Amino acid sequence: MTVAGAKRSDHLLKVLSGYQHVLVLTHDNPDPDAIASGWAVAALVRAKAALPVRFVAGGAIFRAENRRMVELLEPPLEFVEQIEVPEGTATVLVDAEPHAVNHLLGEAGLPTAVIDHHQHEGRRPRLPFCDIRPKVVASATIAAHYLREQHIDPGPALATALTYAIRTDATGLRGFSAADHRAMRWLSLRADHQKLTDIENAPLQPDYYADLLLAMQNTFLYEDVALCFLPRAGGSEIIAEVADLLIRHRDLTRVMVGGVVNGDLLVSVRSKVGAGDASDLVARSLEGLGHGGGHCQRAGGKVPGMARGERVSEDLQSMLRNRWLGVCGVDAQRGMRLVPKREILENL
Repeated sequence: MTVAGAKRSDHLLKVLSGYQHVLVLTHDNPDPDAIASGWAVAALVRAKAALPVRFVAGGAIFRAENRRMVELLEPPLEFVEQIEVPEGTATVLVDAEPHAVNHLLGEAGLPTAVIDHHQHEGRRPRLPFCDIRPKVVASATIAAHYLREQHIDPGPALATALTYAIRTDATGLRGFSAADHRAMRWLSLRADHQKLTDIENAPLQPDYYADLLLAMQNTFLYEDVALCFLPRAGGSEIIAEVADLLIRHRDLTRVMVGGVVNGDLLVSVRSKVGAGDASDLVARSLEGLGHGGGHCQRAGGKVPGMARGERVSEDLQSMLRNRWLGVCGVDAQRGMRLVPKREILENL
């Protein structure tokens, strides 16, 4: 527990002072928030605890903007297939839930510390250090405040990463909290705004356009609800990116997009403010099949090992379609294509 009035970063550093090494880790296939917040925590440990520290994650980076961010800013992130935690090593889990299976700790045990902004189901884990703030839009906000509390200058690269992380995680959410505003004001004076522009306008691979076309052709509308199963997905990022695009549709309030990655069905859910809690919608849709969670307006989930090849089976599609419509309160009905085939054929 943090003493009332004490800085949370002071408490984290005190906990870590009892160890010889620190391992900072985040979820697999890290997004900008995971990369930036993990980088900031590693910088904090290196500057104030004077302990050897590594920052690791599993998987890879798929989205063009995220690859461009890593290329330009060069965060000290290592990608590894598995980890060993030697005796005397503290593990700090950033931007991920301790009981989730989408990070390298997996079922190996609980971390020493968790720093996160996602909504956690049930009681919060009992750990030496736990800082979970669902009211902020990004874990990067929390990490930026740690640096500011400890009077650490992040430098242009880290400040740019933190700024971009907060901006991207704020997409589709209710709005910035007071803490997010404070972090952004502090970071904006230190960030490299030219590199921010370069990241946001990252060059796209030719396959991106084919994936996007297939996604639009495979999106079905059910009143104000949409469902899309991608015929192919090069990585988890295209699934989230399509969901982000579809929820901007004027008449849609809830969206689910699914695709197969490495034999698992991954889904992204989006909802507009007032249209339901996305984390609840995905959890109920996947109950008994897999798991999911996230934010009020942005959430994701996974059905492990239930897909064959690159496509979602017809049976699984039918089951999830019925569940999705049910949790959204929409009567079972035949879907209408977002882009009717006749429009495609007429314009060939």
